[in-house]
Amino acid sequence: MTTIQETKELFRRADAVCFDVDSTVIKEEGIDELAKFCGVGDVVREMTRKAMGGSMTFKKALTERLSIIRCSREQVNKLITDHPPQLTPGIKELVDRLHKRNIKVFLISGGFRCIVEHVASQLNIPLHHVYANRLKFYFNGEYAGFDETQPTAESGGKGKVISMLKEQYGFETVVMIGDGATDLEACPPANAFIGFGGNVVRAQVKERSSWYVTSFDELLKEMEKI
Repeated sequence: MTTIQETKELFRRADAVCFDVDSTVIKEEGIDELAKFCGVGDVVREMTRKAMGGSMTFKKALTERLSIIRCSREQVNKLITDHPPQLTPGIKELVDRLHKRNIKVFLISGGFRCIVEHVASQLNIPLHHVYANRLKFYFNGEYAGFDETQPTAESGGKGKVISMLKEQYGFETVVMIGDGATDLEACPPANAFIGFGGNVVRAQVKERSSWYVTSFDELLKEMEKI
């Protein structure tokens, strides 16, 4: 495992920084908000907790939760309009600073592309830098499942995306930042992982992170040293 000093050094000279979205870039878990909006919040929240704790495979947890939610296209659109995702304090400033330094920023999420794209546009992150799961709907707007071919639908999917980014763009140093077990698993192939506990602290992630922060200000301060 890299030391805190090595992790900070890798962060300062990163070619690309990849962020998880739910409970990292935004304050909430998108799937829990969708479930609450569709009237099945409590059941789904418990399943999310288990999935994030790593006690069942990501795809199984996603399939089971979505089969309970069964959201329509109209419900998803209404959720985004009525309850837009809340950005975590400091994330906009951090992404702006990274962009100014010409460090590429990507969002890699086990959540849903329709919600994550909304977040990306608020942060001026190009949509082709978004990797997330796609919900599928029938022509009448009813829920029809999700695209199981997306790498983010699988356990280990975030790592697959990072490997692909390294190959596609020739990045040497990629840093992953997130709150959950799936983010931690993405390092390697990420060169460094920074655990984020600003919205929720997951004990397993905190214990296994060489650098664990609870505010994006800590990362902004580190960038000032460049």
